[in-house]
Amino acid sequence: MKTSLARFALSAALLGAACAAHAKPTVVLVHGAFADSSSWDGVIAKLEKDGYTVIGAANPLRSVKSDAASVASVVNSVTGPVVLVGHSYGGSVISAAAAGATNVKALVYVAAFAPDSGETAVGLSNKFPGSTLGPALAPPVALADGGKDLYIRQDKFHQQFAADVPAAKARLMAAGQRPITDAALNESAPAPAWKTIPSWFIYGKADKNIPAASQDFMAKRANARKTVVIDGASHVVMTSHPTEVATLIEEAAATVK
Repeated sequence: MKTSLARFALSAALLGAACAAHAKPTVVLVHGAFADSSSWDGVIAKLEKDGYTVIGAANPLRSVKSDAASVASVVNSVTGPVVLVGHSYGGSVISAAAAGATNVKALVYVAAFAPDSGETAVGLSNKFPGSTLGPALAPPVALADGGKDLYIRQDKFHQQFAADVPAAKARLMAAGQRPITDAALNESAPAPAWKTIPSWFIYGKADKNIPAASQDFMAKRANARKTVVIDGASHVVMTSHPTEVATLIEEAAATVK
């Protein structure tokens, strides 16, 4: 009897170890400027259906340094490996947040900035022609601390930010957009994690916030494991093409041992 119990306990332990070894990584999604975590809804639905634990981290959109610290706190709370995903300005945030985070095993950039040390989001968006974000911005909102919050004009939001999203949905996104400080877009990036952590990129050819040429440049510079370019896709490619984005995230996750 004791021998049988011992064998059962050993088998259970080995099974538990095997299951832990094959457990899927947690996916942490970081939204960008003029958006919120609901922009990932379609991606989250696909990932959860496929058995992934997903966290939509709230990005404060105040400064690269403080936003990265906020996201790093979320990452540090996760037990086990993490695939860290950023959209737009969220790419700048994950590049900083993953530095020194030993459980981040893959970075996925979704129509996102992947700055090198000293670079800014504004500088990268203007590195190549094509961004029309500046003229689409509303007059800045003055903050009590002397800073400025930026919004996209609601009447420009659909064409500028989400041209391939149905108009009714784009109107809701425009009304609920999260502002970003002018300072955050002009803040120099620290040493980036993409130099040491494998990365994947996906973006749309019709992106009017970050030109496709800028994203191609960043993906090649980061030696991306894979880059997916979607014809006609807008800046919110994760909203308009959630299946393609989720598929790339799962490809990245599949490399995590």
